[in-house]
Amino acid sequence: MTGRMAGKVAVVTGGAHGIGAGTVRLLHAEGARVVIGDLQADDGERLAAELAGAGGGVVFVRTDVSVEADVARLVDTAVERFGRLDVMFNNAGIIGAVGPIDRTSLADADLTVAVNLRGVLCGMKHAARVMKPQGSGAIISTSSPAGLMGGVGAHVYSGVKAGVIGLSNSVAAELRQHGVRCNVIVPGAVVSQMTAGLVAGGADDLAGAEAALDRSSYMGRALQPEDVARGVLYLASDDASHVTGIVLPVDAGMTGAGGPSAMAAEEHAAQGGLREAGRRTS
Repeated sequence: MTGRMAGKVAVVTGGAHGIGAGTVRLLHAEGARVVIGDLQADDGERLAAELAGAGGGVVFVRTDVSVEADVARLVDTAVERFGRLDVMFNNAGIIGAVGPIDRTSLADADLTVAVNLRGVLCGMKHAARVMKPQGSGAIISTSSPAGLMGGVGAHVYSGVKAGVIGLSNSVAAELRQHGVRCNVIVPGAVVSQMTAGLVAGGADDLAGAEAALDRSSYMGRALQPEDVARGVLYLASDDASHVTGIVLPVDAGMTGAGGPSAMAAEEHAAQGGLREAGRRTS
């Protein structure tokens, strides 16, 4: 490891599993002290204990990101324990409401908004109150390909993930004058408990999820939490000191190059170019 995060303090919501846990491990390995926020207390405590044995500097705080007081306490813990806050990774999220739009449960929809958008807003608010007077910091929030394109996610989930991008860009415009950067990471389908619950035999069937995602991957192998964590590390580090207001997909080109390269097929190689009225060049 390069020590790119030495001396820095990070908060990771949804940090007990999947992308969050992969990011906690990588930031810690790169020298950061990390506060994990998650509702899954047993797993969060277990991860903190694991990393405490690998150099320490990791604590867990049970956090419901839809409750502002919980998020405030999470940020306060980082400052009280480690003296500052350099990175806020708003990663916690749920799929939430599913099904046809005409049968959408508004109760499920409200929860989806509360966790996936209100939770990000809370994270930004409480990170900013520390980072603005500090004069530095990086806020990173997790969106989804569903926030950029239709047909790949549940309706309400898609709406709030698009909202995360709009919110982040707006906040980036405010906070840059204070030395605080605000960016979005867009992961593709990652081998995680959430994905396993959708594509495999259940939330604990990570091997089944990996096999399913291997088959559907644009690049021939399933996307792992560590792949996304490396993108977060870049945005969190000083390597991205002038990067703000961006959306960084880590999705094997799903959002930018989702279709096949039809005209690059071998059958077209010797046919020349196509010009006006279907005329070909040699």
